[in-house]
Amino acid sequence: MEIFYLNLLFAVFFISIIVHKHRSKFKHPNLPPGSSGLPYIGETLELLLTGWKGHPQKFFLDRKAKYASEVFKTNLFCQPVAVLCGAAGNKFLFSNENKVLKAWYPDFVCKIFPSSVQRSLIEQVDRLRTLLPEFLRPDALKRYVGIFDTVAGRHFASEWENKEVVVVFPLAKSFTFGLACSLFLSIEDPDHIAKLASPFNLVVSGIFSIPIDLPGTPLNRAIKAANFIRTELFAIIKQRKKDLAEGKASPKQDILSHMLLACDEKGAFMSELNIADTILALLASAHESTSAACAFIVKYLAELPHIYEGVYKEQMEISETKAPGDELLNWNDIQKMRYSWNAIREVLRLCPTFPNVREAIHGFDFNGFSIPKGWKVYWNANSTHRNPEYFPEPERFDPSRFEGTGPAPYTFVPFGGGPMMCPGQGFARLEMLIFMHNLVKRFKFDKFVAEEKVMFSPMPIPEKGVPIRLFPHRP
Repeated sequence: MEIFYLNLLFAVFFISIIVHKHRSKFKHPNLPPGSSGLPYIGETLELLLTGWKGHPQKFFLDRKAKYASEVFKTNLFCQPVAVLCGAAGNKFLFSNENKVLKAWYPDFVCKIFPSSVQRSLIEQVDRLRTLLPEFLRPDALKRYVGIFDTVAGRHFASEWENKEVVVVFPLAKSFTFGLACSLFLSIEDPDHIAKLASPFNLVVSGIFSIPIDLPGTPLNRAIKAANFIRTELFAIIKQRKKDLAEGKASPKQDILSHMLLACDEKGAFMSELNIADTILALLASAHESTSAACAFIVKYLAELPHIYEGVYKEQMEISETKAPGDELLNWNDIQKMRYSWNAIREVLRLCPTFPNVREAIHGFDFNGFSIPKGWKVYWNANSTHRNPEYFPEPERFDPSRFEGTGPAPYTFVPFGGGPMMCPGQGFARLEMLIFMHNLVKRFKFDKFVAEEKVMFSPMPIPEKGVPIRLFPHRP
């Protein structure tokens, strides 16, 4: 009996410490309105529940309305959080990157990318941003148009043509991954790409999962898959070093060659582990969100015949200017795709990616409230994308919103903004437009599943992957 009471006393003492530590995080003066939720887990379960129901934006929009504030506090994934809403919040976040706020990544990410232990993940991201511009600025993108069109044509010929029904999302993932392998690593062999694709999907699933590293969990499978891919990349890196030394590869051939030859301000070259992890991170960032966007493009084109007709008309006008045979798209063709790009932007408005997270470098004030040092700061695109103040009838699909001067500043933010704006937005734009061009010039289509739920993991993903019936255009 004494042991029972001792155990009970210990349990009560332990729980009281947890509750005290939890509450102490929220005892700073002049915090924004909101709830700290349950000890440690906070309001995480409610956020996940709304995501499983297909409406994670409801978590953020309901609280914005409840507290009638452009900022509110909550507790998500064991972290005290301030959520900034509206155009003013976006402007503050984008204007204060690396001044008041810095990028933040969960500790478990280092298990997937072990070079992050030797060199902080944020340092790696900063260095990556210095490497990418040479490959992602407009003059570089101009050189990729023909490559993108070639890969897209090959993809649609092998995976779409002569099919009655296809499931779009996995095919879009196959397209974007193959394109990334071509541009980043000069890998063209379909068998080699397929060998990397399956474990790579496990890596992505692990990044967007509950961070529990036990056998059989998504995180554990992601760690093993990342180790497999890393071994493959080490072999590719070794061969590329040899080819560069013998003049068999070009220094500007792809991002891998550039990484092998680039050095930092101290004259140091990147280690093979850093290069492998950087390539792995690049493949992830260039893959999942663009694949989901391509799937939603098809979803809306299938649901809205008048939008499809507008896109089809524009794309066929471009296609008819090409010489008979296999003349590829060029940069001028891309600039003519104005209606198509506006339609894609409307897709990105309605289906933005997951919220980005920053950490307060020091305490700051916003909208009359204080945010303590170390708090995590979320920005959520839906707070402006679905706000009728900025976008009248926000649930209506209307590409004309982007004509003329377009939306007000800081209201349409699918790629972020400021120093942390996605460096690959031009790459993604090109990818989506060329995917759309190759799709509509070949097929008309309708949805195989009338009402398909949108899941969030944490980015929006069609539950069934957007299955469609294909109707090839007659010659």
